[in-house]
Amino acid sequence: MPSIEQALQQACQFGPGCPQRLGDAIRYAVLAPGKRLRPALVLMAAEACGGTHAAAMPGAVAVEMIHAYSLIHDDLPAMDDDDLRRGRPTVHIEFDEATAILAGDALQPLAIAHLCRHVTDPARAAQAVQILATAAGPEHLVGGQADDLAAESGPPPQTDSSDVEGADEQVAASNRIQSNPIESDVELIQRWGGTHRALEFLESIHRRKTGALFAASLDLGAVLSDASDSQRAALAAYAADIGLAFQVVDDLLDHTADETRMGKRVGKDAGRGKLTYPGLMGIDQARVRAAELIESAQQHTTPFGSAAGRLNQLAHYVLQRSH
Repeated sequence: MPSIEQALQQACQFGPGCPQRLGDAIRYAVLAPGKRLRPALVLMAAEACGGTHAAAMPGAVAVEMIHAYSLIHDDLPAMDDDDLRRGRPTVHIEFDEATAILAGDALQPLAIAHLCRHVTDPARAAQAVQILATAAGPEHLVGGQADDLAAESGPPPQTDSSDVEGADEQVAASNRIQSNPIESDVELIQRWGGTHRALEFLESIHRRKTGALFAASLDLGAVLSDASDSQRAALAAYAADIGLAFQVVDDLLDHTADETRMGKRVGKDAGRGKLTYPGLMGIDQARVRAAELIESAQQHTTPFGSAAGRLNQLAHYVLQRSH
């Protein structure tokens, strides 16, 4: 959307106190070609609630800044160690690791400052800041990433697979879901003490790591449009389903798509022993799960009528990516 791109470009112009290399790295991350899904969600929520794009645009810019920071840090060698993002070298490859860390550091306060500067009503600005800061904090985005990294080495300490009733049966059931070993990782399921336990933990990761920013995006659009409590609740329910569906589909694409389509390395998650939906459910069942979530998401848009047209279009788009 051109208006989002223009707003992001304007927000990434810095004064003389910002070193040229740091500013270049920030712009490289924020302005990289991408779907702009989260800022688009802010504007879609505003549409659904009868607001304007102009009023919601500060939220769209701020949430994309937080998203860009999270991608910079996720790609670092100490985290997911990726060298390709959105079809280009990651920030620490294009620049260097220290500059990448600093660019991510800078984007967090920059997002908050942007809200404070451009949301003119003080009470609404404070509410928007709280929504975004909470979503980006240790109980949500950062906590989800921490658990995602920890899951590579197996179940958390409190998980005792020997206490899981029917663990062998769950593994056997998983074997029946898919016969192709790429599509269901029996060893991984056994290590976690059964499919149910692993799926439960995986969902808790993604409802924070991915879902929290989806929810914040929609809530920012609602709050900046003076939405009612019932409208915010409906959007929160939509966000819970669409955010998880997006991650299920992303996991599917990591198993089935090529790097040109994805713009990043594929197949790495399974190779590192990460929990993924296809690895636990098989590809066919993961597609079924995504479809169920999309159907549920669309039901939550009913109260908005035709104003939710783009939210429903987005749901179709997310599902289409899985095939």
